[in-house]
Amino acid sequence: MIQHFSFKPLFENTQLPGWTISFFYQRERYQAEYLKDGTIEWIGAIPSDEEAVKKMIHELMLFHVYD
Repeated sequence: MIQHFSFKPLFENTQLPGWTISFFYQRERYQAEYLKDGTIEWIGAIPSDEEAVKKMIHELMLFHVYD
């Protein structure tokens, strides 16, 4: 389960889509960029079960950003 999920706009013009995200997963901190097409570009470490984490991130972004 993802914990302490946070996001902020990637660009100063907040109307442009793109976000920097960070969160904890299995006691490890991860960072990534969430791009307008839903692509996730990892900054640093990649979770071992990347596909499951990506699914959780997409759900969180839909809830927080696109709602």
